Amino acid sequence: MSSATARSVRSRVAPAGRDDDTRAASSRPRLQVVAGGKDKKKNESVASGFFSRIRTVSVVHVIIAVVFLFAALLGSLALRTQMVQNSFEQAQVQSNISKLNQDVEDDQAQLDSLQASLPDRAQKMGMVPQSGPLSIDLQGYQPTDKGQ
Repeated sequence: MSSATARSVRSRVAPAGRDDDTRAASSRPRLQVVAGGKDKKKNESVASGFFSRIRTVSVVHVIIAVVFLFAALLGSLALRTQMVQNSFEQAQVQSNISKLNQDVEDDQAQLDSLQASLPDRAQKMGMVPQSGPLSIDLQGYQPTDKGQ
């Protein structure tokens, strides 16, 4: 016998302790493609209902997300506008404060110059500085009775 025939004979023999391979092969379940009439249409209607629900839910989620993003955009824009407006008002207030401080400094400088020139102007008018303490003698004072 040749070696090729020996191999084929051996491959047909079941291994030790096992039955014939044909019985084991027939006990396995087999998958088959089933072409159906009513079941196919029923499955399609269920599938189309499922997908339409998914699309509806997805559309609702998309609409909610778009509305949320739009609201966030408007809120951000309003907040930014308010911040710019507050910044502008703050700049105006700071400008007014600096102008008022400058006016106060100018008025203080003018007052200081007037106080410095006061003795000279008094002398030009003929006034003399006081030499001693001032006292008023009320011994000869007589009140007037104009009120009675």
